[in-house]
Amino acid sequence: MKIIAIDPGYERLGIAILEKGTGKETLLFSECFVTKTTEKHENRLKLIGEELEKVIKKYQPEALGIETLFFKTNAKTAMKVSEARGVMLYEAAKNGLWVLEFTPLQIKVAVTGYGKSDKDQVTAMVKRLIKIEKPLKYDDEYDAIAVGLTFFACYRTR
Repeated sequence: MKIIAIDPGYERLGIAILEKGTGKETLLFSECFVTKTTEKHENRLKLIGEELEKVIKKYQPEALGIETLFFKTNAKTAMKVSEARGVMLYEAAKNGLWVLEFTPLQIKVAVTGYGKSDKDQVTAMVKRLIKIEKPLKYDDEYDAIAVGLTFFACYRTR
């Protein structure tokens, strides 16, 4: 089974394609897609949709694993990320992908075994759980890979 996993964002979007056969999960692709702050809001959303469409068409995943949103303070940022997340869910539906959503707590438990893990602990475990061929510049890619690993951990139990 091949999936696309997303760490949703507006300025930076973590995207990973993972595949699971009879053995261990394999990372086929990952990137941190960045939109420029100088672009108009609606253009940034369009660029996110176009990038996802391109990745989905190239890798042909069956499903989408995506993190739910959790914001404590900044409502302006939360709205923009929510709108970007809507674009992501639209692209999944348009391409016939079924969707599993995970909370940050679920992802931390699935990857590290501890729900209060910090970003460094999640990143360290992702590096142990799956082979990554290239250096990753942003945490967003590690987070997307963690979402994918969570997908397969939960999918196994269904």
